[in-house]
Amino acid sequence: MKRSIVYLVGAGPGDPKLITVKGLECIKKADVIVYDYLVNVELLKAARPGVETIYVGKQGASHTLEQDDINKLLVEKALEDKVVTRLKGGDPYVFGRGGEEALVLKEYKIPFEVVPGITAAIATPNYAGIPVTHREFTSTFGLITGHEDPTKNESSIDWSKISTGIGTLAFYMGVKNLPYITSQLIKHGRSEDTPVAVIRWGTTFRQETVVGTLSTIVEKAKNVKPPAITIVGEVVKLRDQLNWFENKPLFGKTVVVTRSREQASDFADRLYEFGANVIEFPAIEIAKPDTIQLLDEAIQNIHSYDWLVFTSINGVDSFFNRLFELGKDVRVLKGLKICAIGPATAGGIEKYHIRVDCKPPKFVAESVVEELKNVTVIKGERFLLPRADIARSYLPEELQKLGGEVTDLVVYKTIMGQPKDINLLEKMKNGEVHVVTFTSSSTVRNFVQLIGRENITSLNGHVQFASIGPITSKTAEEMGINIAIKAEEYTIPGLVNAILENTPLITK
Repeated sequence: MKRSIVYLVGAGPGDPKLITVKGLECIKKADVIVYDYLVNVELLKAARPGVETIYVGKQGASHTLEQDDINKLLVEKALEDKVVTRLKGGDPYVFGRGGEEALVLKEYKIPFEVVPGITAAIATPNYAGIPVTHREFTSTFGLITGHEDPTKNESSIDWSKISTGIGTLAFYMGVKNLPYITSQLIKHGRSEDTPVAVIRWGTTFRQETVVGTLSTIVEKAKNVKPPAITIVGEVVKLRDQLNWFENKPLFGKTVVVTRSREQASDFADRLYEFGANVIEFPAIEIAKPDTIQLLDEAIQNIHSYDWLVFTSINGVDSFFNRLFELGKDVRVLKGLKICAIGPATAGGIEKYHIRVDCKPPKFVAESVVEELKNVTVIKGERFLLPRADIARSYLPEELQKLGGEVTDLVVYKTIMGQPKDINLLEKMKNGEVHVVTFTSSSTVRNFVQLIGRENITSLNGHVQFASIGPITSKTAEEMGINIAIKAEEYTIPGLVNAILENTPLITK
């Protein structure tokens, strides 16, 4: 049975989190993804490994492929018995030429489905604080193209009817024709004092909103470039009260996260919620140790230990993953006491329904030793420390000095990350990046190696560097990085709070 099908998917207005559930499912199941200029490429991260991605963007007069060629491409890929997901900005059937593509697929008897998306005329003014309808202002709303098919002999827009017959008007891609649009509306009876908003790159961190009236907006928006949508109507007056997105504390800020890919998402999500644009630049990767023999021996003899001391969530995950691979479960830990540095590490243990016996108040090795001295007699106790290959030696050395028997065990390696080439150095020098974050000494060292130590001094004046704790800060400063933002609580939430408190708002 043939599996070929084409999904015409609305990718939404720009914010990748505005994709529909079904739209995301279509991305995940695709063999081929054909996507447009206005599709946020972050959505491609959800695709399966090995998926074929084809960019067919059309930007102004520059077209990667003409529409007829795009139609042929969809047919060709579907005839190869592939699942094709056609990602289109906004909604496929709202000025997206999705209807044209669907007709061609129908002609070739190729199965297709249309997945609606959130169109820019609704989402973009929403993010700019403008409801397109409101009981006190208007109950009608119209969607109009800002540039009609250039091959048509005459306009199909009846300006005499839409000018006064519809309360809120949304013009798609009409920046270049803004003088014509405003003049036609005024000519056909719309008051020249009618409020107007031009919104560029709506729903993204690049969003820019210019407000005026029909008589002033052309001059006010003269420097606005596509892509932009124009909203005409009294509802624009509500922007001053309802502008929620552009008032987020990190709106307009770009923050670099240097954590490993496995751990970046939680941090990135927290920053995103405060309006930041996040660039994931994994300076480290977590890998298995060169040998697991010692870990296996420790697990087989786990009953001989008194304490399990975890200093990171990676240590927790690596230890328990191997424990389960060996066919054991948490019952073998009966009688052991557990110590964990920091709430994330403790949370990683507690998800296995294991109680943590010792939680140091400060999330550094020095605090672990002091807290253990408060809760146990260290002399004669046996400690198992599942840690990284580059973990500091302070903790095992201090425990041994106090008479403890310590097995310092490498359960994972921290290696150099392989971030995608995103021209990060150039972006930092150009002022496009505002904050670079470090969550461990290894992220600092690898970041410097990836960027080039010779470039660090010049970056200190162009970007703020943020550190999660004193050990990380010390490593950064030793490598010539000026740490401007330091977390008071050595956790990801603590680092986010420090960024919020120390990063000034961008004013546009």
